Amino acid sequence: MTVTLERIKKAKETIENSIKRTPLIECPTLEEEFGGKVFFKLENLQKTGSFKVRGALNRIANLTEEEKKRGVIASSAGNHAQGIALGATAQGIKATIVMPETAPIAKVAATKGYGGQVVLHGSVYDDAFAKACEIQKETGAVFLHPFDDDDVIAGQGTIGLEILEDANDIDTVLVPIGGGGILAGIATAVKSLNPNIRVIGVESENAASMTEALKKGECCEVCAQPTIADGIAVKKVGCKTLELVKKYVDEVVTVSEAEIAEAILFLMEKSKVVAEGAGATPLAAILAGKIDCKNKKTCAVVSGGNIDINLVERVLNRALINKGRRYQFKVKVHDRFGEIEKLLGLLTANRANVLHITQSMYNGDLGITMQEVTLVMECSDIQHRDRVLEKIREAGYEIK
Repeated sequence: MTVTLERIKKAKETIENSIKRTPLIECPTLEEEFGGKVFFKLENLQKTGSFKVRGALNRIANLTEEEKKRGVIASSAGNHAQGIALGATAQGIKATIVMPETAPIAKVAATKGYGGQVVLHGSVYDDAFAKACEIQKETGAVFLHPFDDDDVIAGQGTIGLEILEDANDIDTVLVPIGGGGILAGIATAVKSLNPNIRVIGVESENAASMTEALKKGECCEVCAQPTIADGIAVKKVGCKTLELVKKYVDEVVTVSEAEIAEAILFLMEKSKVVAEGAGATPLAAILAGKIDCKNKKTCAVVSGGNIDINLVERVLNRALINKGRRYQFKVKVHDRFGEIEKLLGLLTANRANVLHITQSMYNGDLGITMQEVTLVMECSDIQHRDRVLEKIREAGYEIK
């Protein structure tokens, strides 16, 4: 293993004038709920909106002059792409980035904006990786791996140094897992400085490649399902990262799509923090009760904030539905004057807000004098929702 604390410290010296030193902020709301202090390391505020710029800039800084002339190529779900494009363009190096066709539009546009030449291929990161390898053989460009590279891992490890500089009494550090670069880097830095700190990796259960690799004891490919945590949708972790994870990481947990959506909502609503799915996974593990925070100081790394704006509404809507704050239902009412007003009056009296309403008589099961009303209401929580529905039933309406 060539990634050491010394190498991470050197990476910090190399990139510190080119990156933002992101803040570590406390979340009082979580302390009230879980009985321990929780801090967010806000890498979503980093240049390019993601931690990936750290590893990318460190890797580019270590290119030889001959390698720079050949140009660079990389594969990325979006965040590594922006870091490579930014760093390469600053040094006048040609950069080609292969991204999945499913990559968020915002990430593709940003990569182009930083000067990278973008090639879209496949549905997940691993498809883009295979295409990038093909192009590399054809062009002779230097391939810059997004996670399984010593310089990249060392660059990501600088996050761990900053966390302990700001809070050296931290008990647990939670880190997202894609290919394992950020987890391997932070774990190496943190454990080298204080072996008593627990380092826990968090990945989407729809792409639990590290969980499977640890179970089998070797790198292996999993069948990844679509996930809102697109930044960590990786079928196969790195061999270098796996060995570092085996050595330094205490535990790996997985989170569901619903849990990630709830974490995105919490960060936005309670902490005014915009996080992409991957960046919200550590908090998702806390909210789901998978991490013991009681009487401890826990740091959750919010790795990035490059969420597709078109996805935000869908994610937040699903989270609100899961928490009972939005609910759609249908009732049958008589098709006569005042019936809709009577129904809406029930909702108003019980402090429920109507977000959407439609009426239809085009249902074959309806009586001649009836119509079907579909309502979407907004409530404060699940208990409020259930009380409102009970009042509607008590008034003689059949809900479906």
